[in-house]
Amino acid sequence: MLAQASPWHAHALQRTHHSPAQPLPVPRRMEWTTRPGLGPGSEILGTDLRRMRILELGCGPGHNVAYLAARRAAIATGVDLVGLQVRRARSHYGRLAGVTFAAGHALHYLQATDEPYDAICSVFGAVGLVDPKLLLPAIADRLRPGRILAFSVPHPARGGRRPSLDDRPLRDYVAVPDGSRLPIARWEFDTDRWATHLDRAGLRLTAAQEFYGSRGDSCPTTLLITARKG
Repeated sequence: MLAQASPWHAHALQRTHHSPAQPLPVPRRMEWTTRPGLGPGSEILGTDLRRMRILELGCGPGHNVAYLAARRAAIATGVDLVGLQVRRARSHYGRLAGVTFAAGHALHYLQATDEPYDAICSVFGAVGLVDPKLLLPAIADRLRPGRILAFSVPHPARGGRRPSLDDRPLRDYVAVPDGSRLPIARWEFDTDRWATHLDRAGLRLTAAQEFYGSRGDSCPTTLLITARKG
């Protein structure tokens, strides 16, 4: 019921009608921003990902999970709140070795599993959409010592917005294919506040990068954070 009441379910439902699920070729690179080809790829998770266990929180249609498994030989798992997205991901890439997709809330999944991971990532996924006071410690619990968390979020200054001045989420919107916008809550932190929350969870910020959606943008659109456990 939680997933079906979510704006993300409405987004996935419309996306399914517009673009039928079918097998897809494996992407050529891992994307962290809204502009394909911009910024780093999967190398920020590690130079050699062979047999590494990697978890993506909010995997959507599964493109990054497929890339990590097929092109980097990782053992990749994608979790998404919306069952429709998971079914699409399986129809796109379920044929690939080393790929697993699961439906569920990111926090609940982390709390229920005892699997240790070599890297955890979120690309406009669960990080920023789930209370970081709960999610980041759960991520740290599942990361092996010295391993990487990497996540991209909409930049808190995009479109002239301002980052949150406290730890409460701000109102944002999800654009769905029919052109409408559905309200959501999002934690809109600047780098310093993300660093504080990461530190409290036992994770050390190692890099923060800003990216612009196009050359004409006056404000950055994506914030990419990497952190290390321990």
